[in-house]
Amino acid sequence: MPAIVSIPLPSEQTRRKLRRRILPFVFLLYVVSYLDRANVAFAKMPMSADLGFSDAVYGFGAGIFFIGYMLFGIPGAMLVERGHASRWIARMLMAWGSFAFLAGFVKTPGQFYTCRFTLGCAEAGFFPGIIVYFSHWFARQDRARAFAGFIMGIPVSLVLGAPFSALILRVHWLGLPGWRWVFILQGIAPVILGVVTFFYLTDYPRQAKWLTPDERSQVEAELEQENAQKTSLQQITPWQALRLRNVVLLAVALCLANVGGYAFVLWLPSIIRNSSTLSIGMATACSALPFAAGLLSIGLSARASDRSGERRLHTALPMLLTGLFFTLAAIPGQPFGLVLTWLCLTGASGYAWPPAFWVLPTVSLTKSAAAASIGLINVIGNLGGFLGPSVVGLLLSRHYSYSTAIAFLSVCFLLAGTLVLTIRLRPEGT
Repeated sequence: MPAIVSIPLPSEQTRRKLRRRILPFVFLLYVVSYLDRANVAFAKMPMSADLGFSDAVYGFGAGIFFIGYMLFGIPGAMLVERGHASRWIARMLMAWGSFAFLAGFVKTPGQFYTCRFTLGCAEAGFFPGIIVYFSHWFARQDRARAFAGFIMGIPVSLVLGAPFSALILRVHWLGLPGWRWVFILQGIAPVILGVVTFFYLTDYPRQAKWLTPDERSQVEAELEQENAQKTSLQQITPWQALRLRNVVLLAVALCLANVGGYAFVLWLPSIIRNSSTLSIGMATACSALPFAAGLLSIGLSARASDRSGERRLHTALPMLLTGLFFTLAAIPGQPFGLVLTWLCLTGASGYAWPPAFWVLPTVSLTKSAAAASIGLINVIGNLGGFLGPSVVGLLLSRHYSYSTAIAFLSVCFLLAGTLVLTIRLRPEGT
C-alpha cells in the first residue's frame, strides 16, 4: 500500500494520451460493428426484390441477429476479461466480418437467417468486451466520458452508412447487384481492422511502450488503488436481481424501447421510400438525416443530464417524444418534407435517452444490486431487437399498412417512457 500511495496519480496530459491512443480506434471499430448489423436495412429493398423475400422473411432475418447476440454476449465478455483482450477483440472482428461478407452471397431465407444469426454470435462479445477493456485503462472518473464517446459510434455509423450504401447500390461489378456489394465491402472492413487490432491495441498499461515508465506506473497505480478501495459487498445472483422491482421495470422499458428503436433503424429506408416518390438510392441516402439529428441530440442530452444530475426525466421524456413524433410521421396525406421532419425529430429524441438510461441502475438500485443487474437488463433489453423487426415484418406481410406498423412501434416507446417514470430512486450512497 505505501508504494501505491507514494506514486503520483496520472496527470491530465497522461489521461489525454490514453484517450487519444485508444478512443479514436475503438470508436472506428464500433462504427464498423454497428454498420455491419444495420446495413441489412440499406440493402433491404433490392435484396427482397431480387430474392423474393417477403417482409416477414426480412423482418425475422434482421431480428434473429439479436438471438445470437443475447446468447453469446456474456461468454464473449468473459473471454476478453480472462484472456488477451486485444487478441479476442481482433478475432471477433475477423469472425463477424466473415459472416457479414458471406451475407452478400445468400440465395434462400435459410441462408439469410444463418448469416444474421452467426453475425450476432460473433459480434456479441464486442460491446461488453470493450467495456471490460476500458476498465483496464480508464479509472472510474474517466470511464463515463470514454463510454459516451464510444456509443456515439451508433448514429455516426448510420449517418455515414446510408449515403455510402446508396452509392454501392448503384454498382454491378462482376455481374453482382449492388446490394450484394453492400455486404461484401462492408464485411471486408472489419477483417482488415481485425488484423490491425492485433498490433495496435495493448492489453494493459504495463505493456504499453507508447507510455513512459513513469506514466505506466502512475496509470497502473491508480487502477490498483481503485480496486483496493472497493468494499466487499453482498453479491446477488441474476435470479435474485430479476425479483427486484426496478430491475424488472428497467429491463422491460429497455426491451420496449429497443422494439421501436431497432425496427426504426431497420425499416427507415423503406418507410421513406413508401412515403415519397424517391428512388431506392435516394431513399437510402435520405435515411441518414434522422441519424444525423440523433448524433446531435445524444451529446446534448448527455451533457444536460450530467449538469443537472437528473436521470429519470432525461430518459423518459425523450422516449415519450419519440413515440409522439413517430406517430405524427404516420399520419397519411402529409407532404414528404413534413414526414421527413417528423422522422428527423424521431431520430433526435430516439438517441437522446440512452446516456441517462444507463445511469439509472446506479441511482435506483443499491451498489451490489446494480452490479449484478446491468448485464441482465441489457440481455432482456436486447430481446426487443429481435421482436421489433420481426413483428413489423409480420404486420406488413399480413397487409397491414406502414401507418399501423409505426403506430405499434410508437406505443412501445410510449410504454417504455411511462415505465421509466415509475422508477423509484434510492437515497445517495446506498
